[in-house]
Amino acid sequence: MSLKTYITRLSFIAFLLVSFLSLPNNAFAQADELPTSDEAIANGEKLFKNNCAVCHQVQQKMVGPALKNVYERRELPWLLNFISNSQKVIQSGDEYAVNLYNEYGKAVMPSFDYFADEEIKNILGYIKYQTDNPPQEATADAGGEATTAGAGGSGIPSEYLTLIIIGFVVVLILILIVLVLIVTVLTKFINQKADVDQRDKEFVNQSLNLNKLVRSNGFLFFVILIFTAVVAKTVIDGLYTVGVQQGYQPTQPIAFSHEIHAGQYEIECQYCHTGVMISKSANIPSANICMNCHTAIKTESKEIAKIYKAIDYDSETGEYGDNVKPIEWVRVHNLPDLAYFNHSQHVNVGEIECQTCHGPIEEMAVVKQWSTLTMGWCINCHRETKVNAKGNAYYDQLVQAHDGGDLKVVDIGGLECAKCHY
Repeated sequence: MSLKTYITRLSFIAFLLVSFLSLPNNAFAQADELPTSDEAIANGEKLFKNNCAVCHQVQQKMVGPALKNVYERRELPWLLNFISNSQKVIQSGDEYAVNLYNEYGKAVMPSFDYFADEEIKNILGYIKYQTDNPPQEATADAGGEATTAGAGGSGIPSEYLTLIIIGFVVVLILILIVLVLIVTVLTKFINQKADVDQRDKEFVNQSLNLNKLVRSNGFLFFVILIFTAVVAKTVIDGLYTVGVQQGYQPTQPIAFSHEIHAGQYEIECQYCHTGVMISKSANIPSANICMNCHTAIKTESKEIAKIYKAIDYDSETGEYGDNVKPIEWVRVHNLPDLAYFNHSQHVNVGEIECQTCHGPIEEMAVVKQWSTLTMGWCINCHRETKVNAKGNAYYDQLVQAHDGGDLKVVDIGGLECAKCHY
């Protein structure tokens, strides 16, 4: 190799090295620009789950691509522009954006131009945190049982409870056998005693007369008392269940699974039930919300085909017709007309989780009414639920009136009749 060629190659390598280290937007430099504080990560997580999780996950592909290491794929200014308004970047002819748009079935990503750059960086910071700290998968322990990190093994297995009950039954049988043996021995002993009165011997040796027992007034009174008590309890229990539909689980016209959407894909309830934060009703999701995802995924599903038919959508041409029919969903949770309930008051102001009333909705393949939703159930909740008065000057005087202690809903008029009844 000539000296000139050697110097030329060294110069080229040095140029590449200097360029790599000096670029302000290379993967390492921009990764360092992302926020790492707990507050920023928490804010990014909230923004991600409320706005991005319906189409994206960090570790796996959903409607859109997996976002693992997304900050290393493109420069930070590009990411900020694309997340803010993806269609604007696509329409500019950006090759990477156009290819991405075509690869994922031309699904339109909503614009987030109302996000500040710092908020988008917080989202990217959360994605980086999830990339560097992926969730641990369930692993099998030595005994072959599936375990996850942080899972606790409390509680008595049902097999042990069964064994305990069987043990009690065996002990009771043994006690009964011992008592019979004792009675037999005592009877034999008394019969052998010469100085025992004859009437006492007759009493000890008397046999049980079932016919006489059944006809006795005491036995009849006992039977009538038990029968009356059972009937009364059955009637009272029946009256208490009037209007209570706990466990009601109707079949819906389209098999929508909360277990998949809210559980597996962690889609926030507010994404579909748009009114839960701002109005009295949570709203039944419109078919348009379903189509945000299902124009691109599960298009071959028979259940998705029912949505297409309802809104007269042609999945092959991507065009909508005019023959639109409403989806006749079956109402699961239904309060009487005399009761007033406001979702926004509880979810937005009271910061009550959906699961508090609806149960583990993220585990339900078919939704059912989890709670009783009775007046007593609501009243107990108002008696026990603490009001988050921290940082809210509206409650300052009430907190002082309670000597700075916990403020519960009952303390702010939560049991007043007019709160729930017109």
